[in-house]
Amino acid sequence: MAALVVLRSAGKDLVASAIIAKEAMEAGHGRVRRARRCIAAGVEAIKKENRTVSFERAVETALVERRERRVRTVYEFRYFTRRFMKRCPGLARRKIRAISALECAQYIEKSFDTPRQRQKARLILSGVFGTALKRGWCNENPVARVEVPRVVEKPVPILAHQEIKTLLQTAASYRGGSCAAAVGMMLYAGIRPHEVARLRWAEVDLQERAIYISPRHSKTGGARRVTIHEPLLKILRGYQQSAACPICPPNWGLHWRGLRQKAGWNADTLPWPQDALRHTFASYHLSYFRSFEELQCEIGHRDSSLLRTRYLDMRGVVEPARFWKG
Repeated sequence: MAALVVLRSAGKDLVASAIIAKEAMEAGHGRVRRARRCIAAGVEAIKKENRTVSFERAVETALVERRERRVRTVYEFRYFTRRFMKRCPGLARRKIRAISALECAQYIEKSFDTPRQRQKARLILSGVFGTALKRGWCNENPVARVEVPRVVEKPVPILAHQEIKTLLQTAASYRGGSCAAAVGMMLYAGIRPHEVARLRWAEVDLQERAIYISPRHSKTGGARRVTIHEPLLKILRGYQQSAACPICPPNWGLHWRGLRQKAGWNADTLPWPQDALRHTFASYHLSYFRSFEELQCEIGHRDSSLLRTRYLDMRGVVEPARFWKG
């Protein structure tokens, strides 16, 4: 009778209450204390399931965490996550805890086309779940169980001497030569377009013949000292400005594309090879100076593996001494 009174006080069906009590005792192997621990564990599990947020909210939080990182890093994170939500309807509102590894793999495949894009997308998606995991919004990072897309590196073609000459002549005439110093740095020092866009003349020392790339300007986050060789020295002396002035003009990306188009490269007949100047520099540098270690330091790589597999096109190198004479 006392048991019936207790069950009635719950305000539920007596039979259902009795069944639940029986299941709890069975889970506790007939022990009351153990049965209570099972119930408490279940309550805690339900609380965790309810303590989550939407994918969109997790992305916003992850972006706040990364606000102090380099501008390009934040831009890429925002671009990739927006594309995920655009290409995968309903993802923005999905609870982050409910998303499985299989779904993550499907999101990556649906949102991006090339292996390299998918590799980057997997990394960024993992960052979103990493933020959610730290805040207790999910139990694991499901992206860790998603296979890394395999990228087959292909050598990038380098520019021929006549193409180099045409590009430099175009740079000298385009907008009064405002882009010439940047083009020279990319060609004869292997500096990336996004790195040169952050440089100012204060980082250029013509007397020491060196360009100093600080960690905040570098793609990889590491500082390096780049040598100014003779052809680049001639270009920089002709266009040098005060220390506070940037190397590139405003809207650098737009002007860099316009300069290439004026020099004859366009999407239809002669597409521009990505990172062509950096690859040209690397190939001619190794052919002339014969040192992987020196090239690795100049170009800012942690090791020479990428140089050996993708950067060097030694078959395209013709008269390397001519390249370094300018």
